[in-house]
Amino acid sequence: MKGLILAGEPMGLLIAQSEGALGDVSGYDLAVAGAEFNVAVGVARLGHRVTYMTKLGRDPFGERIVRVLGANDIGTEFVAWSAERRTGFMLKGRVHEGDPPIFYFRAGSAASTLAPEDVEAIDFSAYTHIHLTGILPALTNETRAAVNLMFERARAAGLTISFDPNLRPQLWPDERTMCETINALAARADIVLPGTAEGKILMGSDDPAAISTFYQEQGAQIVITKCGGAGAYVADGAERYHVPGFRVRKVVDTVGAGDGFAAGVITGLMEDLPLRDAVRRAAAIGAIQVMSRGDNEGLPTRAALETFMKEADSAHE
Repeated sequence: MKGLILAGEPMGLLIAQSEGALGDVSGYDLAVAGAEFNVAVGVARLGHRVTYMTKLGRDPFGERIVRVLGANDIGTEFVAWSAERRTGFMLKGRVHEGDPPIFYFRAGSAASTLAPEDVEAIDFSAYTHIHLTGILPALTNETRAAVNLMFERARAAGLTISFDPNLRPQLWPDERTMCETINALAARADIVLPGTAEGKILMGSDDPAAISTFYQEQGAQIVITKCGGAGAYVADGAERYHVPGFRVRKVVDTVGAGDGFAAGVITGLMEDLPLRDAVRRAAAIGAIQVMSRGDNEGLPTRAALETFMKEADSAHE
């Protein structure tokens, strides 16, 4: 049976109820955030088996995260608890255009103590796919070692490995360490999912073709470069093509769109769709997500996704 395993740091998310500086707004709504968490929700909502590995503090944020995982039918057998460390959380502002401001409270969190011994508990043969990002290895030397071991064990077990750079410069000691570490991890993945802006930082170009060439020469089989509303550029071996984006009525919140895109690619491949169709699904989920406030609230069910894609097809006829 096909299944996906992910590892990351889910956090409590406080979303401002009004526009303004984060320290000036009078109220926040509580939700759950985290790139890998968003991907897990997106994949589970499309009916696939998903397991999420992390470490949480025994606090209200940790308890809420586990409840939300359960509500989305995401496996929690590899969620560990820390009595000494707290669950990280973050503030996110509200804007009428552009990216919202964010502020992290995550230094020294429970998830930052994930270590190789936590990975040892996983039977990778129980899964067919693994998705990792550049966030967990940024937290500590321990988490970096854990991610490296996950790559090693997943490769040995024959899993399909997808990797999203998900750059968080504020979590790294310096840009050089960030770029070298993330590029080394990307080289070990089957599928790499950079954005054009990330390419500019990681290898010096925002040209999708150049980004594809760089990562394929490093060792990646497939490179799918996200180009925002323009869609995505796909390099699959020697074949290269562009998949257009979907028209968006109104951009409400761009956070989580890339994670929705990853969920589309992963589920498409889990269902043995042609890669072009998987990327088209990914572009559709990304478009749906940017029309919703919150990091994962807009991620669609299968019925909602099919309706959106059919309506888009009808509009083009």
